[in-house]
Amino acid sequence: MASLTETSAGFGCVDCTLQDHVATVTLNRPERRNALNYQAYDELEAAFRAAAADPNVRCVIVTGADPAFCSGDDVGEIMAGPKSVTRRAAAPTVIYQATPSAIAVLECDKPVIAAVNGAAVGWGMELALFADIRLASERAKFGELFVKRGLVCDVGGFYRLPAIVGPAKAAELLFTGDIFDAAEALRIGLVSSVTAHDELMPQARALAARIAANPPLAVRHLKAGLNRFAYGDPREIGAWAIEKIRLLMQTEDHKEGVASFLQKRAPVFQGR
Repeated sequence: MASLTETSAGFGCVDCTLQDHVATVTLNRPERRNALNYQAYDELEAAFRAAAADPNVRCVIVTGADPAFCSGDDVGEIMAGPKSVTRRAAAPTVIYQATPSAIAVLECDKPVIAAVNGAAVGWGMELALFADIRLASERAKFGELFVKRGLVCDVGGFYRLPAIVGPAKAAELLFTGDIFDAAEALRIGLVSSVTAHDELMPQARALAARIAANPPLAVRHLKAGLNRFAYGDPREIGAWAIEKIRLLMQTEDHKEGVASFLQKRAPVFQGR
């Protein structure tokens, strides 16, 4: 695996920079509110694998090109397309595996800061949950929208959300799919701070610089300890989630959830 230093700074859908031991990974599909298509998922995985492999990287910031952080899956390509099952999981005769880009972020042994500059919904909220620290702009919005598409969340909603906000609040967010603002995210402990939009990236860089100034080996072991004792096994949880996603993608309710979104109308779910 090439290091971030050796990797092209621009993949196409994801931009990467490295300065003063801090890598910044930016989702760069602003015209789609940084919705993730297959290429973006692959590039996000590659960027975090490269950051993890690069000894010059001591901290990673993940953010999105304004106006959004990440609006989740590109519904037309990911959820509505036949590749959606095989992209997120192995074929039915093969053992299910967690989303590769999710595991790449979670297994990055450098601290990860999510600078949430706008909408972080669906898989965008999952991405924010994968980070060790979340900072929010006053414009940030959050939502675990999977239930609205007749699906379950990815590993973040099961793996980290209950530990961060508590099981009951996590259940409320997952069962309703409600969208909430930065002030509510701060109130429930999802984010560490809320700041003016223009101050978000300077704040994230300042925090990353303070982390990067510390002994990198000690920081990496601190992160490993937090992951070991605060959360479960992301690969096991992710494989379970992918199996359920595959099953639910065959349902009429999922198809109705996608169709109603694309047609901009209220869905009518039948429980089948």
